[in-house]
This record gives sequence, C-alpha cells and structure tokens, in this order.
Amino acid sequence: MNEHRVGEHPILPPPEQQADVPFTWNGQPLLARPGEVISSALFAAGIHTFGHHPRDNAPLGIFCANGQCAQCTVVADGVAVKACMTPVRPGMVVSSCDRHPDLPAVAEIPPIGDNHVTRVDVLVVGAGPAGLSAAVELGRRGIAVLVVDDKDRPGGKLVLQTHKFFGSIEDTRAGTRGIDLARALADEAAALPSVETWLEATAVGVFSDGRVGVVKQNRYHVVEPSVLLLAAGAREKQLPFPGHTLPGVYGAGAFQTLLNRDGVRPCRRLFVLGGGNVGLIAAYHAIQADIEVVGLVEALPRVGGYEVHADKIRRLGVPIYLSHTVVAVHGESGVEAVTIAEVDRRFRPVPGTERTFEVDTVLVAVGLSPLDEFARQAHEFGIPVFSAGDAAEIAEASAATFGGRIAALEVARHLGLTTEEVPEAWREKLEVLKARPGPLVPLDETPPEGLRVYPVIRCSQEIPCNPCATVCPKGAITMRGDPILGMPRFSGTCSGCSLCVAICPGLAITLVDARKDPEFPLVTIPFEQRPDHVPVGALVPCTDSSGQDLGVFPVVDVRNKPFQNRTLLVRVQVPRALAHRVAGIRVQDPVALAPVAHRDATELPDEVVICRCEHVTAGEIRGAIRSGVRDMAEMKSQLRVCMGACCGKNCPELIERIFREEGVEASSVTPPTLRPLFVEVPLGVFAAGEDEP
Repeated sequence: MNEHRVGEHPILPPPEQQADVPFTWNGQPLLARPGEVISSALFAAGIHTFGHHPRDNAPLGIFCANGQCAQCTVVADGVAVKACMTPVRPGMVVSSCDRHPDLPAVAEIPPIGDNHVTRVDVLVVGAGPAGLSAAVELGRRGIAVLVVDDKDRPGGKLVLQTHKFFGSIEDTRAGTRGIDLARALADEAAALPSVETWLEATAVGVFSDGRVGVVKQNRYHVVEPSVLLLAAGAREKQLPFPGHTLPGVYGAGAFQTLLNRDGVRPCRRLFVLGGGNVGLIAAYHAIQADIEVVGLVEALPRVGGYEVHADKIRRLGVPIYLSHTVVAVHGESGVEAVTIAEVDRRFRPVPGTERTFEVDTVLVAVGLSPLDEFARQAHEFGIPVFSAGDAAEIAEASAATFGGRIAALEVARHLGLTTEEVPEAWREKLEVLKARPGPLVPLDETPPEGLRVYPVIRCSQEIPCNPCATVCPKGAITMRGDPILGMPRFSGTCSGCSLCVAICPGLAITLVDARKDPEFPLVTIPFEQRPDHVPVGALVPCTDSSGQDLGVFPVVDVRNKPFQNRTLLVRVQVPRALAHRVAGIRVQDPVALAPVAHRDATELPDEVVICRCEHVTAGEIRGAIRSGVRDMAEMKSQLRVCMGACCGKNCPELIERIFREEGVEASSVTPPTLRPLFVEVPLGVFAAGEDEP
C-alpha cells in the first residue's frame, strides 16, 4: 500500500483498478495512474521538489496546480511543461528543471497551415458550475454553444468538493455534494444536441477581430463566437512572507486537487492560513484523508467563512487561532515548521506572541481573484461579453450555478433568440445566494419542554441554506425571515426520522431521542470521517458546537442508509444533562497539535519573493519605487516582474500593495498593458493546420 495514496475515504469511491503507467524521474523508475498528471504522480512517490530557480537556486514545487503559475515546471521528453497540467505518458522521461530549460531540438521546420475557424453562437470559457449551468440553459433553447475547459473532465472546482452544498434544494440542489453536482450538470449539458464541450482546451487569447484562440490538445483552433460568456472561475491570491515559496507552501485548491481529484495524500501534518470557506473546507477535507490539521489562523477576530464550517473542524479537534497570522515558514528544501503570531488592529504581528509548530505543509487560503482577463480584453475590443460565477464576483458554488442561468438568459436576449426577460425573482435569489455570513447569534441551549425526541439546530448566523426545512416530513422546521437566508428553527413535533440531520450541509443538526431511556438518551451525530473512528461499542470523545470536550461516551449504533448520502449517523448514549449540547466527535489528539520550541522569524521583509516566476524580491521593488518608477512597463524592463511564465497574472496585485505601503497613490501608477496570450503557448502549436492529430 502506497502511504502517499488515499486508501479508504468516507466519501470518495476507491480508484478503478487499471494498469499503472511507467515513467522515469531523474532516471528513477516510477509509476503513475492512467491519465494522471506529472505533479500528482510525483507527489504519490513522495517527491515535492520539482526543480530550482535559476536566479537564486531556491527549491520549487507546486503552488496552484491549476496552470496559473509555473512553479511546477519540469522537463518531459526534452520539453519544459507544467507538471500540474501534463498527463504522464508511458515511457515518459521526466527530469527536474534546475535552470532555464533548453529549447528542444527541431529536426525540420513544421508545415504552416491555415487554422480552421469554428463559428458558434456562444463560446463559454469554463466548464465549472457557472459555465455548465449557462450551457444547459442555452442548450434547452436550442442555441449553439461551445464550452471549453482546460481540464480533462467537466465540473471545475466542483470535482474537488466532497462536502454538501448550501442554498436551496429547488434552485441549486442544496444538500448535494460537489462531486455529484459536477456529474449531474455535465450529464445535462452532454444530453443537449446544441451543446458541444472541448476538454483539455485552453482559451489563450481574445483578439480585436472578435476571434478567440483555443489550444486544444496541443493544437491551435480559432473560434468565432457571436457572444463570449466568461465562466473561468478564479485564481488563489498569494500572501508573501518569509519561506512562502518553499515546496510545501501552496494553495488550498492545489491541495484539494491532489487529494480529492487525484487521490494523493500530499502531506501528514498541515497548517492552514485563512479562515474563509476555502481554508475551512480544505482543513475538513484533510481530516477526511487522515491528515493531521495542526491549526488554522485567521487575521480577523472571526472567521470569514460560514461559522458552521468552522464549527465542523473545531468539533473534530482543529484549533482555530483568530487575530493571528503566519509570520514565517521554516525549512531548507521544504517546509519543516511554521511560526504564527497574534496581530493588532492594524494586522501587524505582536512581538512576543510567536508560536512555532512542526508541520510539513502550509496551505494558503487568503482569498480569490476573478479570472477576468478575457472579459477586460473583450470589452476593450468591443466584443459582446458576459461573465458568470467567480469570474464575475467571488461567491459560493450555489450562487455560481444560479448566476450561470441568469447570464445564459441575458446572452440569449442579446442574440435576439428569445424574448424572455430574466425574472426579477431570479435576480433577487442570486443576491440571497451571494449573501455574506450574517452576525453570530447566541444559540439557545435550553431543551424543549415535554418532547422525548427532537432535533437540535446549531445555525448561529444567516447563510443561504434551507434543505432542513424542505425535507422535514412534519413541517416542523421553518425559516425565520427569508425562506433561504433566514434562520431555521424547530417548533412542533418530531418523528425522529433524521432526514434533517443527514442533509444539513453544515453538519449543524443532531437528534436527541429519549423515548427508550429518558436519563441516558441517544444523540444522533452526523459524521463524515472514516467509520473506523466510531465502531459500535467504542467510547468516543464528544464535543459541543465550539469543540469543547464534554466527555467520553459509548457508540450504540452507526447508520449508513442511501438517504444519508454517505453521511454516517452515529448514535451515542449520553447523560440527559448533556444531550442537548453534544454536537460532534473529536478525532484529533490535542496533545499532538501543541507548539514546539520557538524558531526565529526575523528574516528581513525585503528578502521576501514577490514575483514567483522571476524571483524578484520586495526589496528590489521598493528600491525601484523609491527611485521614482511609477510605470509598470518601466518596472518590467528593470526587474522583469510580470514577464514570467504566469504571464503577469499573479504579482501585479502584490506590487500594488507595495506601492500603497510606500505612500504612492494608485492613480499615479501606470498599470501593465494587458496583452494576449494569457497562457504561454509553444510556438509550434500555431504552425499546425486544420487536421486533427
């Protein structure tokens, strides 16, 4: 059994048994799974360092695992490629990239041919929840749609999500897991004759003649749409700190790609930076794969994501450090430890509050930036363009799904192919689904009078979610206020069916049943971890909603019925006085998560790398600003920022921050010029003619 592969998982099915694909890494024979990308195959072999930067010899590994940077560049069969986007081929010879890669030898000049032009009513860029929902809505009206996506399967980030989604059952399939929603949307789109989908197809540029360049399986195609619908999602933001470029520091999306898409366990001990939904969910997914989550820091005094997500990981034993941040990551060739510190009201680390933890990975989940390059360029060229999902506004997948439907109807109206107006109720519902978490409301800790069986609902803030009210056969759970955004409350009688417990995306409902034993009632707890944590007859540590230990109690029963959708319902027997408070089962040992001896975190901030591609430091950028540079083109010429393999997608935002810190008004800075190509493309790709390979 490979310790770097995920074996038994509480949600994901075991991988199909297929013949492994042999390849070599720096001369070492290795095996990959069929269709697996190089980066995942290397992680499965315990290899995290893919090369060294030519400027300072710093070790390099993955960061985004989404093709948006070039930290994972390797040389495969003599060609420099992104390891996260390149599948392993039988016999492939892969080596680390320890300097600027050589140009591959060319035996002869490739023939130059005319590229075929594909004309279509709507080109949808991105096959995630927004793109697929838009394609389905357009396809139902018989409108010709071409969907392009750079991955090998449709679904976008949904294919990484094992948890259940929020929203409403009627509008967004609330209570459905992301992996299941991806399949459902993809199947709906595939069933529509006017919808065509190109996978492993990257939109690389939009041009002034209204055409879009698409590289599909290493061949260049020209698409001429009447309308462009951008649903490309978002990229993860970066946060510079000493050690942030070490292998083992990467985005939460990269972690979920390795873990939930490719079945690779990328680490053993993890620390998470960022308390939004992305960071909270990544921590939850880690524990599902038997990875220790040593802690999570959030600079704000409360988490930015849903409190129910935070409570889920607190109950499992994950410490959450509010008003804290990461000040340094330590290690030579990879992550060995992380130091955190409290922050003051201006988010500056407070000296003397540092704590250091031994970890091998740090996840960066500090927000998302819309992938809006295409939309901005299309607007500049006067091309009709609409945006949906995270490409329009960062929100949850439920909002992206609904937003894609609205964008599709707007596109159809623009084309004159429908006279339907977007219902005002749709727009109102979208605003509800995009709503940020409301203020925390104290939970009512008083058991209801006279009831022997009843649910305990622990929703402590308004979030867009109502499946518990929808499935209750007695109608005893109602939404106070908005029918989606309101707070669910129980009043009436309960049959003890546990439907509400099983469907709740936040695992925020338990069921107290004192019908057989009023003094020691049974509490039904939703559990999405490995079943060997809760064998019948075992004593398990139970916690309240905030993760505080309540005691150790016996497991009486574990249920796993089809209606539970892979959520185990674990019944524990507890004293009557605690039944209303029991909310979860802790699976992590707090002793193993304690800090170790403090490490120095005084590296000079000027040494922190800002431009990952060219390894330009904060000090070099500050020096240019202090010398009078106010034009990003001039800074590019001096320092090569924004000129690396990521095509300037990542560091401009960080450089803007340094301008602000230096007291330079944004209005006085000339931004970089946006030019296609938005993704680097080998020149030989453009030489091919019309024939498919």
